Amino acid sequence: MLARRRTLLAAALAAPLARPALAQGALTKVTFGTDWLAEAEHGGFYQAVAKGYFKAHGLDVTIRMGGPQTNPLQQVAAGVVDFQISSGSFGAMAMAQQGIPVVAVAAFFQKDPQVLISHPGTGSDTLEQMKGKPIMIGGATRTGSWLFLKAKYGFTDDQIRPYNFSVAPFIADKTAIQQGFVSSEPYQIEKATGIKPVVNLLADHGYDSYSTTILTTSKLVHDKPQVVRAFIEASIEGWRSYMDDPAPGNVLIHKDNPDITEDVLANSVKVMRQYGIVDSGDSLALGIGAMTEARWRGFFDTMVKAGLYKPDLDFHKAYTLDFVNQKHDLAPKP
Repeated sequence: MLARRRTLLAAALAAPLARPALAQGALTKVTFGTDWLAEAEHGGFYQAVAKGYFKAHGLDVTIRMGGPQTNPLQQVAAGVVDFQISSGSFGAMAMAQQGIPVVAVAAFFQKDPQVLISHPGTGSDTLEQMKGKPIMIGGATRTGSWLFLKAKYGFTDDQIRPYNFSVAPFIADKTAIQQGFVSSEPYQIEKATGIKPVVNLLADHGYDSYSTTILTTSKLVHDKPQVVRAFIEASIEGWRSYMDDPAPGNVLIHKDNPDITEDVLANSVKVMRQYGIVDSGDSLALGIGAMTEARWRGFFDTMVKAGLYKPDLDFHKAYTLDFVNQKHDLAPKP
C-alpha cells in the first residue's frame, strides 16, 4: 500500500514531516482513548509513541486502551480524554445532531473495515444475494452500516439475528452470514476451518463512512490548535511508519494487550495494505488522515435518505479540515 513511497522513507525518518507544532521545552501531556483493546488497527498511534514522533512534536501522550465497556463518545465529551478514536463517521455526526461541541479532526482509515462474511458455494457471494437472508449483526451496526444496507440494497430488519462477537455460530451454520472487520473475523474463520470465507467490504460497495476518526472538543480546537496539529501530524508519521515496518508499534501493542498474537497482528497489517484501509481515495492526493467536505456530504445525504438524520442538520459542525490534507507524507513525483 505504501511501498510506492519507500523512496522518501530515508529522508522522512531523518527529519519530521513538518516543524513541531509546539514550542520546544516541557512536553504537553495528552490523553488519547482508543475504541478497543490494543490491536494493529491502532498501530500508527502506538508507533508514534514507540518511535518518538509525539515527543518530537512536543507531546507526552498516554494511550488509554478501550474495551467492551468503553463509550468513546462519552469519554471525549466528558473530557476524560483529549482525543478519542471513533470507529466511523456516525460518532461525529451524533455529536452534531445532539449539539455537543465535539468534532472530527482527522480520519486515519479512508475505508471503514466493516464486512459481511458468508460461506462459499451457498449463493450468498454478493450483497444483492444476501437480501432477505438472516444476518448476524451487533446492536451498534443496527444504527450504523445496516441503515446503508437497507437504503442501497433493500435489506430489512426482519433479517437481523443477534451477534455475540464470536465466529463459532458462523462456523457451525453453513448458511450463516455475519458482520465483521476485514482484518479480523475472516482470518479467524480461515484459521479455524481452513476455508476462506466470502468477504464483502462495505466500503467497496458504496459505504463511504470514514473510520478511525479522531474526535476532540471544539474548545481544544479553538483554544489550543497547536496541540491538535501536533497530535495529528505525529499520528500521520506514526501511521506511515507503521505500515512500512510495524515492529516497534507492535511491541507496545503486546504490552497493553498480551493476548494478541504475532500472526494476528501480521495478518491485520497485510489486509490493511491489501484493501487500502489507511491509504486510498483522497489520502493518495492529500495525505494520510485526509477528509473532504464532499465525502462528509455524501455520507450525510445517504443517511438522510435512510432516515437517520433530518435534512436541515448542519453536518459541517461534525468536523474541521483545519488539521489535515497537508500532503506531508506524499512521495515526490518521478
